[in-house]
Amino acid sequence: MTFGEILLWELLGTAALTLLGCGVVANTVLRKSLGFQGGWLLVTFGWGLAVFTGASIAAPSGAHLNPAVTIGLLAAGKTDLADVPAYLTGQLAGAFIGAVLCWLTYKLQFDTHDEPENTLGIFATAPTVRRPAWNLVSEVIGTFVLVLWVLTSPTVKLGEGGLPQFGNSALGYAAVAFVVIGIGNSLGGPTGYAINPARDLGPRIAYAVLPIRGKGGADWGYSWVPVAGPLVGAVAAGLLAQVLPS
Repeated sequence: MTFGEILLWELLGTAALTLLGCGVVANTVLRKSLGFQGGWLLVTFGWGLAVFTGASIAAPSGAHLNPAVTIGLLAAGKTDLADVPAYLTGQLAGAFIGAVLCWLTYKLQFDTHDEPENTLGIFATAPTVRRPAWNLVSEVIGTFVLVLWVLTSPTVKLGEGGLPQFGNSALGYAAVAFVVIGIGNSLGGPTGYAINPARDLGPRIAYAVLPIRGKGGADWGYSWVPVAGPLVGAVAAGLLAQVLPS
């Protein structure tokens, strides 16, 4: 695919992912929303379905939607270095656009929310116990699980008699949605499981520039953790995938 085609599909897919993902958090956080206090399970299932939707849209480009997935595939020798800039640009731009669309959707709820200074969590992640080194470890582990699954998940193969064996591919993009829900429920408690640098950085930038009434800061001091952690986890998964038996 051309640079422009990869960028377009990744932008559209990541925008849908972020719109729906940030949207489910807004639905549970903003007081005058119907999903107010819906809880963590609603958030994790919402993010899983957001991944399913975004990946389905971005299928033509391989539906990376996540710099960690792109870098993990690169480390495993499964994507071309020349294509990486297009993937990363589309992902970051799409995440920013999706966050802006989320704000537009919930504009009235943002305007009437009684704690506007605490709305960063709708857009970006934060730790429950702030210890950057350990927060980094949490993001590394969560992303390692995701990317290793992407790299080792069974695809269609021909079995005895030429009959196809579909493996996880029979589930389509629903399979990765299940994995994301599982990671969120099992490993997301410490940091909110960014496991995707674009998903955190793009909306964090959007939060910083959007005219949200009474908003707090974007917490740039923590912003490196949900970027660095997923990239480290992705590289580790990619390198391990190279030495695993096929």
